[in-house]
Amino acid sequence: MHRVLSGIQPSGVPTLGNYLGAIRNWVALQDDHECLFCVVDLHAITVWQEPATLRRNTREMAATLLACGIDPTRSALFAQSAVSAHARLAWIFNCVARLGWLNRMTQFKDKAGKDREAASAGLYVYPNLMAADIHTYHATRVPVGDDQRQHLELANDIGEKFNHDYGVTFFPRIEPLIMGPAARVMSLRDGSKKMSKSDPSDQSRINLTDTADEIAQKIKRAKTDPLPLPLDPGGLADRPEARNLVGIYAALANLEPAHVLTEMNGAGFGTFKTRLADLTIATLAPIAQETTRLLQDEADLDRMLTQGAARARAVAEPIVREAERIVGFLGL
Repeated sequence: MHRVLSGIQPSGVPTLGNYLGAIRNWVALQDDHECLFCVVDLHAITVWQEPATLRRNTREMAATLLACGIDPTRSALFAQSAVSAHARLAWIFNCVARLGWLNRMTQFKDKAGKDREAASAGLYVYPNLMAADIHTYHATRVPVGDDQRQHLELANDIGEKFNHDYGVTFFPRIEPLIMGPAARVMSLRDGSKKMSKSDPSDQSRINLTDTADEIAQKIKRAKTDPLPLPLDPGGLADRPEARNLVGIYAALANLEPAHVLTEMNGAGFGTFKTRLADLTIATLAPIAQETTRLLQDEADLDRMLTQGAARARAVAEPIVREAERIVGFLGL
C-alpha cells in the first residue's frame, strides 16, 4: 500500500470546509493506504501561541478527527511534536533548501503580510518542516489542496537535492492526491474567499462543533443573490455564493451539482437553504456529539495520541537515522 501523510494545524475547531475538503477524504484513504495523520503543533508555533490554548486546541483537533472517523487502530494519529524525527530532519532540510526557493513561497508572503521583518524565522522556513513531515516517513502520497501544490513541489526539490548532493536514491518522489468534490468550500459571507478557521467572522464558517441551531442560522444568513437556482451548473458561473452553497449540498449528499439543481427545479434560496441546513445538521451532529464525548476523558484521548506517536516513531526513526548517517552524523 502507498503510505500517506497529512496534517492539520490546531488553530481552532475544524470547519465544514476542512471536513469536505480534507478530513472526509482522509477517512476514506484508510481503506487502501497506510495512513499517518498528525496535529501539527510545531507548525502552529510559527506564530505565537498561548501554551494552555495550544494544548487545548491540539486535544480538540485530535478529538474531532477521531469523531470524523479517523481510526486509531488502523492509522497513526499523533501530535507532531511527539515525534522528534520531524524536527531533526527539518534541520537537515534547512541546510539543503536554498533561500531562493523559499523566497518564491507565496504563502509566506500572504501570512507575513506587509511587515515581513517582524515575522518569525520559523514562519519563513516552515515549508522545510512541511517537507520533513512527509519525507520522515518516506510517504509517497499526500492529500493536498491547490494552495499546497507549491509546498509539495518544494518537498520534491529538497528530496531530490539531498539525493543528488549525497549521491543516494534515498528520498522517494511524492505525488499529490487531489480528492473529492467541494475541495474548496468558500466563506458563507464572501464566495471569493475560502472558508477558514481564522476568519474574524464566525458567521463565515460552519464549525464541526456548532449546534443544530447555529448551523441553521448560519446557512439562513449565508450570502446569496436575488435570482432562483438555475436548472444547470452553467447558470452558476458568475454567482460565487450560489455556486458555493450548491457545491456544499452536492458534496454532503454525494451528488453532482447538476443533479442537485435538477432536484431543486429552479427553487428559491429559502427552500434550498432549509434543505441544506437539514442535510448539514444530519451530517455534523454525530461528529459534534462524539467530539464532546472524547474531550470529557482527556486521559484516554492522550493515551490514543501516545499510542499513535509510538506507531509513527516506529516508522520514522529508521528513516531519519539513516538520513543522519548519510549526512555524516555519528549517531551515538
